[in-house]
Amino acid sequence: QVQLVESGGGLVQAGGSLRLSCAASGGTFRGYAINWFRQAPGKEREFVSGINWSGGTTDYADSVKGRFTISRDNARSTVYLQMDSLKPEDTAVYYCAAGSYAGRYYPNDYWGQGTQVTVSS
Repeated sequence: QVQLVESGGGLVQAGGSLRLSCAASGGTFRGYAINWFRQAPGKEREFVSGINWSGGTTDYADSVKGRFTISRDNARSTVYLQMDSLKPEDTAVYYCAAGSYAGRYYPNDYWGQGTQVTVSS
């Protein structure tokens, strides 16, 4: 059983930056890919970014490519999502999830509770 806790959300102006963290406990963290998703009010949850167990494979949604960077520190059991050049449309609750593969097409076994990101215009 893996527990995931997101942190780092908050309120930021458009053009600003935030770094989200996804801290894992209770399982073999380095055995899992970690994916980030987000859900805005009234919208479906969407894939944002994913990273495989070693950090050697990453994936990004087109809407964040070039602005967001995912990385992981297996020694700290933590995955980071660096978000730069934020836009109001990035406003959402961001969730991290653990699964076997990085990417939007694969199921995830464990989910965090989410952290709110609000980008003001």
